[in-house]
Amino acid sequence: MTYTDSFLKTVLQSSKRIAIVGVSMNPVRPSYFVARYLGLKGYTIVPVNPGHAGKTLLGETVVGSLSDIEKPVDMIDIFRRSEAVPEIVDEALACFADLKTIWMQIGVEHAEAAALAQARGVAVIQNRCPKIEYQRLFGELRQGGFATGVISSKL
Repeated sequence: MTYTDSFLKTVLQSSKRIAIVGVSMNPVRPSYFVARYLGLKGYTIVPVNPGHAGKTLLGETVVGSLSDIEKPVDMIDIFRRSEAVPEIVDEALACFADLKTIWMQIGVEHAEAAALAQARGVAVIQNRCPKIEYQRLFGELRQGGFATGVISSKL
């Protein structure tokens, strides 16, 4: 999948509340540090993991499923295997009428579930990481010496 930088930037700028499905309580796991990073960038994070429901992660109460979330979310960030995606997408579409984006992490793809969400007007991003894209598009990777392909006057 190829996505334009402007599309990814619009998604990241328009999302405020993100449910992270499959988030880990272990601080060395990618889902944990992505959740932590996005929270530090001002996003409201809703941790979703049935094995840790009721616990506190990064100042937020972990919920067991998307249907346990009381307020709407703008984005679902999926840290689960590709075969789990259809069930997650179905639940997300049933729970959140105004859902803007379903984001599948690096290595996670499901064409049929993506097509279903897109048919409902939901933007879908597959096999990408919002943390990496945020850093690339908003200049943070340049500070580490990475060539991001984004031209900017700020360093």
